[in-house]
Amino acid sequence: QAQLVESGGGLVQPGGSLRLSCEVSEVTLDYYAIGWFRQAPGKEPEGVSCISSRDGSTLYDDSVKGRFTISRDIVKNTVYLQMNNLKPEDTAVYYCAVSNDLWPLDLATDLFGSWGQGTQVTVSS
Repeated sequence: QAQLVESGGGLVQPGGSLRLSCEVSEVTLDYYAIGWFRQAPGKEPEGVSCISSRDGSTLYDDSVKGRFTISRDIVKNTVYLQMNNLKPEDTAVYYCAVSNDLWPLDLATDLFGSWGQGTQVTVSS
């Protein structure tokens, strides 16, 4: 079964940056998508961004477009989420998860499984 481990969260001031990492292992699918999701206290999980292993295509939620960038390192089997110009409303536990090959890419949470343990991101002054 796929295993995903997130890291890189922390406390940052508004306008600051963080880079999250998602180490991916035991994925047996030829092609798949890795998604980043977040869950704020009292709210449902929401999709942030995802990337396809097939061609590196990406998808972003409107709330993070222009501020977040998803990327991958094929050699290290790691997917990154570079988060710039962070806002207090970005505060949440961030998770990564894997899906079967998606076309078109989609951020629906029920399409993804093998969620990691999450990493806390807190944006506060």
